Amino acid sequence: MVRTVRIGIGGALGCGKTELIEKLVPKFKELGFKTAVISNDVYSREDARRLSKRLSDYIENQDMIVGIETGGCPHTAVRDDPSMNIDAAERLEKEYPDLDIIFIESGGDNITLTFSPRLADFFIYMVDVAGGDKTIRKGGLGIKNSDILVINKIDLAPYVETTIPESPVKSANLDLMLEDAKKVRGDKPVVMISAKDNTGIDTLVDIIRKEALFR
Repeated sequence: MVRTVRIGIGGALGCGKTELIEKLVPKFKELGFKTAVISNDVYSREDARRLSKRLSDYIENQDMIVGIETGGCPHTAVRDDPSMNIDAAERLEKEYPDLDIIFIESGGDNITLTFSPRLADFFIYMVDVAGGDKTIRKGGLGIKNSDILVINKIDLAPYVETTIPESPVKSANLDLMLEDAKKVRGDKPVVMISAKDNTGIDTLVDIIRKEALFR
């Protein structure tokens, strides 16, 4: 890796983006990487405040966690006109020239979300099982084009009803979600995780290292 890598993390409201960052930052610190975070919210800086508290032992300065109140559509802030985020990223890179990774969390949005290539070098899109096993079949730019698709909250599958009426299994079908993802994404990585209990986090870290940091 020769410079800071900007990794965008997008997904719907409540899918677990902030919690994922809380899991990734300590893992990368253990591996010797220096990280910072930019968090976007539409009408508040709630996620940035949460991250500042929970990552205080893993990010050396509080000003390396930047909260941006976009005041409008989350798409605009990371895709259509990402100038606020680009300015924040460039400031972090200037002030911390030894910075390895900037995680950029989008505001909660839908399956059409993507990141401008001017802003992010690498893009993770998240869905969660609580939304139903139909989510992947709906497609969308985020699901189709992201560098990694993360399916979160797999621990909730037994408590979520399947959307396939004829299915003999009445709970959310994780195997079906993986099959749907392969149809939509081909060979691009898909990782199933439970951020709550760390299931799949190490696998995700390994893929990020291989695909984003050292490709």
